[in-house]
Amino acid sequence: MRNSMTAVLERDGVTGPDYTTEPYEVAWAGEARWFVRTLEFPEGIEGVDFRVQVSPDGLYWCDIDETVHTVVTPGVATWTTREFGGWLRLHATVRGPAAAGTQVPMLIYLALKE
Repeated sequence: MRNSMTAVLERDGVTGPDYTTEPYEVAWAGEARWFVRTLEFPEGIEGVDFRVQVSPDGLYWCDIDETVHTVVTPGVATWTTREFGGWLRLHATVRGPAAAGTQVPMLIYLALKE
């Protein structure tokens, strides 16, 4: 039987203009799937761009690739990440004239499988 688990990395929202989730140690996993549940977009917010970041030690980070996952409507968005090494996190960039200091209510989950 394969092991799996889901971690809630964010439950209050992301605050612009730039935000990163807490890192999560994932070396045991072979598959990762992100879920971003956006509850609403405050006035002056056009969307949120996400980049998956990797780290060998949980201290120093880089983007896993050049892919940007953009969320522009409330609801659930999801994508997978493969070949990721020891640690994962998301970097979010809030876009729009009101991005600085505005919190976008959303939940971020990381589902992992062996």
